[in-house]
Amino acid sequence: MPKSAFSAIENSLCDFLGGAKVSLAVVEERESASFGPEHRLEILAYLQVEDVVYQFSARRDELPFTTTENSFIQELFTAFEGLFAGFSAAGYAAHFRTALLTSLTDIAVARYIRGDRKGVFWPIQSLIQLLKNLSYQRYEGSQATTGFLVYRNQLDDFLEALQKTRYSWLDLEESRQRISRDFFRNPLPYRFVDGLRSLFLCDIRMNVKGTVHTNAPGPSDSIEQMANRETLALLAKAGEGSFAIFVNNVSEVEIVLDSDQILVWRKGAWGVYDPDIYRGFLAGHLEKRSIDYLVWSIYALSKARHGTVVLVANDDTDLDALRKGSVGGSDPLSRSLIHHVRGTKIGTLKRSGELTRILSSDGLTVINRKGELLDTGVIVDTSKTSRLVTGGGRTTAATAASHFGSVIKVSEDGPVELYRNGKRLYRFG
Repeated sequence: MPKSAFSAIENSLCDFLGGAKVSLAVVEERESASFGPEHRLEILAYLQVEDVVYQFSARRDELPFTTTENSFIQELFTAFEGLFAGFSAAGYAAHFRTALLTSLTDIAVARYIRGDRKGVFWPIQSLIQLLKNLSYQRYEGSQATTGFLVYRNQLDDFLEALQKTRYSWLDLEESRQRISRDFFRNPLPYRFVDGLRSLFLCDIRMNVKGTVHTNAPGPSDSIEQMANRETLALLAKAGEGSFAIFVNNVSEVEIVLDSDQILVWRKGAWGVYDPDIYRGFLAGHLEKRSIDYLVWSIYALSKARHGTVVLVANDDTDLDALRKGSVGGSDPLSRSLIHHVRGTKIGTLKRSGELTRILSSDGLTVINRKGELLDTGVIVDTSKTSRLVTGGGRTTAATAASHFGSVIKVSEDGPVELYRNGKRLYRFG
């Protein structure tokens, strides 16, 4: 039965791990759980049912798994084992498969973000469910948004550290309460605390203490705001294991971890936006500082639903061999605008606000190893695509361009894909 139950979640696990190949098999004994550099192309996890040991295996070609992915899968199969024990009676196989399909990743998310606090699973799960429900809520035509920051330090220590930020603190005093299903019974809480300029502040047991808010203007850099960079700075003051959880304006639930990963509930499924995946993909192909500029720009575009294709070109790339044409054609104004940004570092373009406008324009954007913009609005010559490509124009362009370097593609509906040598290596969202 574990194998048939596993089939219910096989596709979800494949998607969560970016398209990795996954399997479950009976084994005689457990292998070493080492996760050193030589093992990072494979994840192993185990469960035991009635003295039978099963091994879960996930493999991904070329692109190593991260510590976050490995840790999350271990939590997931611990939850799998616990759920299975509760539905092992004859006649309940379909019930168990349904429970796995609808709830297992929710359980794994709650287990993962609670860390070593063994008694606080249900409060975290209740908050996740509350915000998933709120993600369907609209108010006067606009998406309901809100946010919670869960601190792990002593409250007084966090409030003292907060004084050095542009955030201020509102103590709810006698109005303090525990989060429940009626928390948003009227719209004022999520209208006043919108998750952008203000957040609810609560402890790990979901007791709301007050709100943190700012009267100062938000970050001038839209990438910083959409990628939750300021929230990460707050989490650094809130204690190890702290996290923030939001309903954003595109009906997603985001959980920002103090380790800089983001768990995202999008289109009814959980995924992880792990910058370490993209850093590993671009390591040796793009300078380190530019990698982070690009990683969070890509997340912002994905969240804003702006499509793009970016090529980090190999040193020997011949742009004339890549280019079939230009979106701007021979129009002198377009050529002048492109000439203005050509050769500029993407960090400079990010700070000026030009980078998102460039990336969200039509055509391919090309940068070099130094993080300098080589060209934008490029129409790719796809005639050299060596095999049948399933997908639209961006997929075809990304596949063709990946023969000239490392490619990141964002679709208009949000998914992010990584390509190299004509193959898709990873997918998020």
